[in-house]
Amino acid sequence: MKQLIRLEELLMLALGMVLFTWLDYAWWVFAALIFIPDVSMLGYAINEKAGACIYNIFHHKGVALMLYFLGLFLESDIITLIGVMLFSHASMDRIFGYGVKFADSFQHTHLGWIGKRKEN
Repeated sequence: MKQLIRLEELLMLALGMVLFTWLDYAWWVFAALIFIPDVSMLGYAINEKAGACIYNIFHHKGVALMLYFLGLFLESDIITLIGVMLFSHASMDRIFGYGVKFADSFQHTHLGWIGKRKEN
């Protein structure tokens, strides 16, 4: 099942790259911005709950698609770019097993636990 999810996410990452090609930016911009959403992990410096909330906003594909279509509607290349980058980044993360976070631990995601699970 994990391989099927990874394949699906790989195809969505490819879709994000196709959507990027429709924008008027050089490819180095994609490479430079692909990891920017991970800045949202700084929310974990506040606490687990805030960290998960902030991280999830930056890694939610619904938010990414909303921004993408809002950018198209407003004819704003920058908003469209933000949507594409958030969507592409979320897909890339999920290929590697990083998912939407639960508030109890950074390692607890909708895809399961990352690394070794903490023992209670």
